[in-house]
Amino acid sequence: MTTNAQTPEPPQDSPDDGRVADAVLNWVDRLAPRPTRPYLRLSRADRPAGTWLLLIPCWWGLGLAAAADPAGPGWADAWIVLATAMGAFLMRGAGCTWNDITDREFDAKVARTKSRPLPSGQVNVRQALAWMGVQALVAFLILLTFNGPAIALGILALLPVVIYPFAKRFTWWPQIFLGIAFNWGALLGWVAHTGSLSWPPVLLYLAGICWTLFYDTIYAHQDKEDDALIGIKSTARLFADNTHRWLAWFFVAIMGLMGSAVILALVNTAGTGALVAALAGVWFFGWHLLWQLRQLDIDNPENCLKLFRANRDAGLIPALFFAVAAIL
Repeated sequence: MTTNAQTPEPPQDSPDDGRVADAVLNWVDRLAPRPTRPYLRLSRADRPAGTWLLLIPCWWGLGLAAAADPAGPGWADAWIVLATAMGAFLMRGAGCTWNDITDREFDAKVARTKSRPLPSGQVNVRQALAWMGVQALVAFLILLTFNGPAIALGILALLPVVIYPFAKRFTWWPQIFLGIAFNWGALLGWVAHTGSLSWPPVLLYLAGICWTLFYDTIYAHQDKEDDALIGIKSTARLFADNTHRWLAWFFVAIMGLMGSAVILALVNTAGTGALVAALAGVWFFGWHLLWQLRQLDIDNPENCLKLFRANRDAGLIPALFFAVAAIL
C-alpha cells in the first residue's frame, strides 16, 4: 500500500530543528528566519543571560561614575547606556562564537553542548569565523563613539576574551579569566563618563570578578561529570563538596569590594541620600546572593541553571540603585 502523504516538518521548538539542548523556548527558535538560526545560536541569542551578565557591570561603572559626578548624569550617558547594551550583545556573540570554535571538539563530547551549531554541523568553522568578525567589527564601530581612554580600554578587553577559552585546559580557575573578561565593563562604563580611571571602578571590577566566580561555579556544576571524563578543569570540580564554603567567601569579597567602591566614590562627592541609595543597592544585592547560596543544590543541574540565570536580576539591583543615586 502506498501513500502520497509527506512527513510533516518538526515543530520549530523541536531538537530536530537545531535547537540547542539547554536553551528554553525562545525567539530564535520561534521567530528568527531559519537560515539565521545557527548564527544566532552561535551568538547565544537564544540564551540571553550571558549578555546581561556582560552588560550589567557596564551599567554599574556608569551609574557609580554619574553618582560621583557633582554635575550628575547627562544626555551623553543615555547613549552610553544604549551603546553598551548593543556592544554587550555583539561582543558576547563574538566571544561565544570564538569559544565554540576553540571548544568544538570538547563540546561534541558533552551532553549539554553537543547540539551547539559547530559540533552538530549546522555551520562550519569558516562560517563561524566570518560571523565572529562581523560581530566584532560592528561592536568596534560602536566603541569608536566613546572617548579616547574608553576606546583604548575596549580594545584591551579583547586580550582576556581571546585567552578565556583556553584557560580550562591549563588551570583549575578558568572562572577567573571569565571574570576578567566579563566585568571589564565596570572600568569601561566609568571611563566612558569620566575619561579616566580611579580606585572606585577598580574595586567595583574586582567585586565583579568575585561575582563571576560565584555564579559561574554554580553554572559549571552542570557539566562536572562530563568535564571530569574529558579532562576539563573548573572551580566546580576543584571545590566539589566544599562549594558552599567557597561561595560564602566569594560573597564576603563581593560585599566588601563593592561596598568599598561605593563609599570611596561617593563619600566626598555626593550627598547622604545618594550614598545611602547606592549602599542599599549593595545590601539588596547581597541578600539575593545569600538566597542563591541557600537554594543551591550542586548535584541538581536544573537547580544550578535556574540559580545561574537568576544572577541577571541580582546584578540589576545595584545597577538600579546606582542610577537612583545618580539623580539624587
